[in-house]
Amino acid sequence: MAVSQVSNTQSTVVLTPRYWVPIGVAIAGTILTFLTPWAGVPIILLGCFLGFQAATVKVQFTATAFELYRGEKQLRQFPFADWQDWLILLPPVPILFFFKEVKSIHFMPMLFDARALLTCLEERCPRS
Repeated sequence: MAVSQVSNTQSTVVLTPRYWVPIGVAIAGTILTFLTPWAGVPIILLGCFLGFQAATVKVQFTATAFELYRGEKQLRQFPFADWQDWLILLPPVPILFFFKEVKSIHFMPMLFDARALLTCLEERCPRS
C-alpha cells in the first residue's frame, strides 16, 4: 500500500504514515505537564489528535494532484496546476509542509514520509 520510492510520474504514490511528530508533541506535552499542567494537557491532546490523523488520513500523489483521503473517501484534492510554491520547513528535522495555491496557502504537519514527499514534489511539481 505505501510506497517510499517514486519511479514514474504517471503512477499513484501513497505516502507512508510517520508517527514521530505526534509522539514528539505528546512527549513535549508530558514534560510540560510536570511544569504547568494547564499548558501541558492541551499539548498532549494535540499529540493524540495528530497521531489519530496520521493513522487515518492517507496522502497520495497522482499524475496531476496531491490528494487527501480518510479511508476511501476523498477529503481534498490539490491540483498541481494551481500550485505556486511549496516548502518543507526545517528539512533536517521535517515537522511542517507548506504549499501555496493560487487562492490559498496550506500548512500540514509532517505525518508522512518526508523523503517520499520531497521526491514526489520534485518530480510532479518542480520549483521554478
